[in-house]
Amino acid sequence: MLRRNFIRNIGIGGLVLPFNTISLTPNESSNLNKDVLIPEALSEGDTIGIVSPASAIFESEPYEIAKESFKTMGLKVKLGKNIKNRHGHLAGTDEERAEELNEMFRDQSVKAVIALRGGSGSARILDKLDYDAIKKNPKVFIGYSDITAIHLAIYEKTGLVTFHGPVAVSTWNAFSTKYLKDLLFNKEALIYKNPVSIGDELVQTKNRIRTITEGTVKGQLLGGNLSVLTGIMGSEYFPKNWTGKILYLEDVGEKIYAVDRMMSQIQLGGVFEQISGFVFGKCSDCDPGGSGYGSLTLEEVIDHYIKPLGIPAYSGAMIGHIDDNVTIPNGIEAELNATEGIIKLLSPAVA
Repeated sequence: MLRRNFIRNIGIGGLVLPFNTISLTPNESSNLNKDVLIPEALSEGDTIGIVSPASAIFESEPYEIAKESFKTMGLKVKLGKNIKNRHGHLAGTDEERAEELNEMFRDQSVKAVIALRGGSGSARILDKLDYDAIKKNPKVFIGYSDITAIHLAIYEKTGLVTFHGPVAVSTWNAFSTKYLKDLLFNKEALIYKNPVSIGDELVQTKNRIRTITEGTVKGQLLGGNLSVLTGIMGSEYFPKNWTGKILYLEDVGEKIYAVDRMMSQIQLGGVFEQISGFVFGKCSDCDPGGSGYGSLTLEEVIDHYIKPLGIPAYSGAMIGHIDDNVTIPNGIEAELNATEGIIKLLSPAVA
């Protein structure tokens, strides 16, 4: 899987905070009937715990850049005790990586948790996480790519809102930093819309959205990395109820035939028939590969599975393995405008 090759060069996915419960009232578009836990907002002076639940990083510079980035945001940094361990390509044994994450949730001095990177290996620790401790000590948890497995497991087992967004060693530019701070510090009910950057061109050519099916719908956001999401389907850690959800997906380095196979798996698993809306972010470096005489395009693959659903859907959102990566909550009700390519949170994601 080329996602792993890409991951060796670019850090990937996860952050964490405390605790409030909100009850999402069922409505005709989302049919929700479960409570979710929302964590407390971050403030300057808070401590972020950095953990490594997946692949390892062996150079010292990424750690220094990560610590400096969070200090610039006014946050203190605490590194997990096993974060520099190694077990093959992993950052320690499964038991070490799981316990590091468990301890960060139990640690009362830590207000949020972020994954150092993604890579591979998060699914290996799902059966070793202390979901009772996570539920009793709900905190902001951020990451993406391979961290998707942990997001979905925490959502299914505890109802805690977690955040698909940059990891500790991601590019913390003005774009990604603003989304994180507005969402997690300023408690804003964010509106996600692609930046307009025309420059000298007559029309926008970069970061365009593509409407698959027009329309507006409300639903609970849930999703993440396509290949990781499908990798835990059929397990007890994969969300069972997708009714009324707005499913968002992204990926990197996958051949188009592989994307087709994974989309087929989601369809056969009955997820597509339940969701109310669909968003595809970026599929970076996804190309036909060795496809014999020809290949479907990525657009054709997505349309094949999504258009027949007749639900509001668009692609091209700023979600994925990109520098300008938004932080988006799992478990929060949102309004999707597929015609304009906009996701609007209907409530803050932190308290």
